[in-house]
Amino acid sequence: MSLTHPGRDETAGMRLHDRTLSFAGRLDAAAAARLWRAAHREVAGAEAIDLSGLTAIDGAGAVLLLGLAERRELPLTGASQPVAAILDRNRHALEAAPPVAPAKTLPPVAALGAAAVGQIKLGLQGIAFLGEVALTGLRAPFNRRLLRGRELMRHLDEAGLRAFPLTLLLGTLIGVILAFQSSIPLRRFGAEIFVPNLVGISLLRELGPLMAAVIMSGRTGSAYAAELGTMVVNEEVDALRIMGVDAVALLVLPRILAAMLAMPVLALLMDLSGLVGMTGVMSALGYPWVAVKSQLSQWLSLRDLLGGLFKAAVFGAAIGFIGCRAGLGAARGPRAVGDAATSAVVGGIVAVILLDGMFAVLFYRLGL
Repeated sequence: MSLTHPGRDETAGMRLHDRTLSFAGRLDAAAAARLWRAAHREVAGAEAIDLSGLTAIDGAGAVLLLGLAERRELPLTGASQPVAAILDRNRHALEAAPPVAPAKTLPPVAALGAAAVGQIKLGLQGIAFLGEVALTGLRAPFNRRLLRGRELMRHLDEAGLRAFPLTLLLGTLIGVILAFQSSIPLRRFGAEIFVPNLVGISLLRELGPLMAAVIMSGRTGSAYAAELGTMVVNEEVDALRIMGVDAVALLVLPRILAAMLAMPVLALLMDLSGLVGMTGVMSALGYPWVAVKSQLSQWLSLRDLLGGLFKAAVFGAAIGFIGCRAGLGAARGPRAVGDAATSAVVGGIVAVILLDGMFAVLFYRLGL
């Protein structure tokens, strides 16, 4: 089979004759790409590869020829001295750094076991990171250099103050929606006056901390993961450790404390704005502020508020921890930062929901 019949300065051609695969012309990257599939198809019927007609090759052409020869263990014959020198250099380079072998596909049971082992390793790494953060936090009060006040205030501003407008907006909308939707079924029984009780208890005990945690996970948790993930990709965290700087004290502890301190404030703002939105709906339904205030003061207690704020602080610590862990555990590559941010948001929301369920059972058992 003959593909081309090049002259001395033309691009390479290939011919299979008498079980000899012959190349002629200039085998550069463009010619190698053009002949690649045909060469691997024709080499199956060859017993030798003749290079006497080649005038020049580059790295791509050398890789093609070496791959063909290795595939069938065929000799490369007739190469001129310049062509042979390029082949030798590329052969040594491939031997020094062989191509990465494709990952083996495991059977279903083995793949399930490998996935389980991987998750166990990730869990153990998370526990180790939690212990490191806890030890650093215990040492911080006795060593002021471990906790930098400027960093803490900067993260408090980013996690708390800059989230106020979004929190107030969502809290008001949630209060309006809850009050309006609750009034529809209660109206059938003439019990619209109990809407403040329902909305108030729901906001203070559950929805306020939970929605504030979702906001913080989407804003702050992803930001923590993206910042630290970028530092890992740029090898800045490695540089800090080489210089003897405690990366956990410098990068992790201020972020977790800021999230833990900002979350109760965000939850309180969510509660207050939700109650304002609910009051507006009740006013539209014809109930004055005095009636709404009477219901709230009668059914809500300080215990409800403090319980919700305590849950919010725990949620904030969990979100900060997961965001920092996702950032410092980022891989190296173009997708590392995006994957870390996604992992932080998903992990933070899942952790908050699980913690909320645990608190619901705990408060029930304690009679709170």
